Amino acid sequence: MAIIEVKVPQLSESVAEATLLDWHKKEGEAVARDENLIDIETDKVVLELPAPADGVLVKIVKQARESVGSGDVIAQIDTEAKAGASPQPAAKPAATAPAQPAAKSPPAVMPAAQKIAAEKGIDTSKVQGTGRDGRVTKGDVLQQPAVQPRQPLQQPTPPVNLDQLLSGRPEQRVPMSRLRQRVAERLVQSQSTAAILTTFNEVNMQPVIDMRKKYQERFEKEHGTRLGFMSFFVKASVHALKRFPVANASIDGNDIVYHGYFDIGVAVSTPRGLVVPILRDADQMSFAEIEKKIGDFGKRAQDGKLALEELTGGTFSISNGGVFGSMLSTPIINPPQSAILGVHATKDRAVVENGQIVVRPMNYLALSYDHRIIDGREAVLFLVAIKDALEDPARLILEI
Repeated sequence: MAIIEVKVPQLSESVAEATLLDWHKKEGEAVARDENLIDIETDKVVLELPAPADGVLVKIVKQARESVGSGDVIAQIDTEAKAGASPQPAAKPAATAPAQPAAKSPPAVMPAAQKIAAEKGIDTSKVQGTGRDGRVTKGDVLQQPAVQPRQPLQQPTPPVNLDQLLSGRPEQRVPMSRLRQRVAERLVQSQSTAAILTTFNEVNMQPVIDMRKKYQERFEKEHGTRLGFMSFFVKASVHALKRFPVANASIDGNDIVYHGYFDIGVAVSTPRGLVVPILRDADQMSFAEIEKKIGDFGKRAQDGKLALEELTGGTFSISNGGVFGSMLSTPIINPPQSAILGVHATKDRAVVENGQIVVRPMNYLALSYDHRIIDGREAVLFLVAIKDALEDPARLILEI
């Protein structure tokens, strides 16, 4: 018997503990090296814990929903017990009757597919897997109709049963996920420690829309990614931050720390809550690099694949509620930053130009800022600088 301990990986310094989610294996079942055993939820990301070696999971030390810390032993694997692995007999019928192990074998479901199935209320035991060895893939789950009809509702862990909740007058109590707890903690911290004020402006998006329309095909062919709006908002924000460095600063005790770099946080909504991955040195990134990075963040955020270091730091944030149809909002600052830009839906509206009423695609921008270090004049001029850059996007290319 050769026993290997399965330990919690080293968490970041800012993460004291994590929570184990559901085990994908049971005691006595065979495991393959690098196969995901369990997901570990921190207050920032969800990490997969792969098996360190082939063998049999002989003991689960820590159960699902227990709190753990870095280096904690949560299970044991016997690397010499392959011949006696109980799941092996069940693996044979998998080739001829894949539905049989799928009904009772969570490991036959890929992690990304499992998360989507939980969000949509799909029973993966009833899904025919098309992946290797009959595993249920993300594509298999996406082809299934959602059981829960209200997709926009953010689902905590464990998910709320909407059908049950909306029948009669019941109540359902579910624990907050660590991510949701952390979001709540930071929002309250921001409201209670900063003097938050919000200023608004409107921007005519027609010049940006025209530029995208003119160069979209060539841009995608050249760079392999679509030219979206967020790269313009990031570039315009950096343009304004260079002119008003206090908006890129933070408070540390009685000091104001001015940052000589531009790490822009881009808020991304996930089924587990809001996360803000960071575009490091955004001022040095091209439009294509920004678009590719944001697209990568979005995909990995949905699958809980973002690394802890990608979610820490940041000197300024952008929150795009427009993707959900928001017309206006007052975003909350992400401490210890001093400002955040709220972007909203672009809609055709009647505006006055040269004494004439015309229709233009308008977007309402909101800048929430910490009034302790940013005065109203600076905040307004900062937002005007963003507006001017978006209404004449050539300035972002020429850096003028």
